[in-house]
Amino acid sequence: MLLYVLIGLCLSLAGVAGLQLMYMFYIDRIDKERKKRVHQLEVEYKRLASRLAEAESELESKNEMLAAAFPENEDEEAWADLIDER
Repeated sequence: MLLYVLIGLCLSLAGVAGLQLMYMFYIDRIDKERKKRVHQLEVEYKRLASRLAEAESELESKNEMLAAAFPENEDEEAWADLIDER
C-alpha cells in the first residue's frame, strides 16, 4: 500500500514540475514579445523624433522668412503654413 502512495506522490510531483516548466516557457515567450515590442517602439520613436526635428527646422526657416519679409509681425508663427503643406 505504501508503494502505491509513493507512486502517486511521485506522479503528482512530476505533474507539478511539468506545470512549472510550462509556466517558464510561457514567461519566456512573454518576455521575448515584450522585448520585440520595446524595440518596435524605439524604432518608432526615432522616426518620430526625426520628423519632429524636420518640422521644427522647417518652422524655424519659415519664421525667419516671415521675420525678414514682415518685421512688424515677428511674434506670429508659421504653424498654419506648415500644417497646410502636410
